[in-house]
Amino acid sequence: MKNDLIHTFSIVGFDPETGELGVAVASKFLGVGAIVPWARAGAGAVATQSWANKEYGQKGLELLEQGKSAEEVIQHLTQADEGIDLRQVGIVSARGDSATFTGRECYQWAGGLSGPHFACQGNILVDEKTVKVMADTFTTMEGSLAERLLEALYQGQEAGGDSRGKQSACLLVVKEGAGYGGTDDQYIDLRVDDHQEPIVELKRLFDLHQLYFNKPNPEDMINIEGGVRDRLITNLTILEYLAEDPTMEELTEAIQSFHLIENFDERVLEPGLIDKKVIEYMEKLAAQK
Repeated sequence: MKNDLIHTFSIVGFDPETGELGVAVASKFLGVGAIVPWARAGAGAVATQSWANKEYGQKGLELLEQGKSAEEVIQHLTQADEGIDLRQVGIVSARGDSATFTGRECYQWAGGLSGPHFACQGNILVDEKTVKVMADTFTTMEGSLAERLLEALYQGQEAGGDSRGKQSACLLVVKEGAGYGGTDDQYIDLRVDDHQEPIVELKRLFDLHQLYFNKPNPEDMINIEGGVRDRLITNLTILEYLAEDPTMEELTEAIQSFHLIENFDERVLEPGLIDKKVIEYMEKLAAQK
């Protein structure tokens, strides 16, 4: 089995209220999201890095699914590994217990912190501040699991991050039945493989993910009448979805077409209503014309 040298910093986390599990990771390494993060709903989340052993991800999730604690999983994985001194791994279970491990030959600065519902770790970092700031951010911030993981990663970068620089980042969040179409647990799987500011770009992609795949909030549902109707006609005409002086039926059809072409499938509402966020996005596109 081939092992890859991945100097990086990561955080694994669990939200007991939603059951979500996730990993956020960044590195001066091409496509870090293809190797480090592993998660499975109802089992746990794993970040395997340094001289990354992908079996830590595969086997780790299997052991978590069997009910072993994060600490027990790390003991099992490292005891059977000849390359233990160069490994680094962080694990959180679907019960919220966590553990982190850093081999004694990982390149400095290397180390990790763990607590209820999270574990963060890094190697070849500027110093220990990156890990400390990630832990503090995750434990004190309010918001969804994805928002807390992303902000912890961002603040870790601001505190120092990978001493070699920046290249890639990833956010993986799983939840039972939360995947596209409800067929799997892959709620969020966003990757920035090569970028000058990978975490900033990852946050931009996350904002788009929330826009495209979240369902409308009741308070954002607006009646298509009066000024709202006029704004829609103006913008959809600019965007060439409508001719001038459309009927209500033509306007409804144009709105439906806009939703489908711009991938707002999750935000389609019954005729006569439209999501405020769709209007805002439409106006932004029209302003660019």
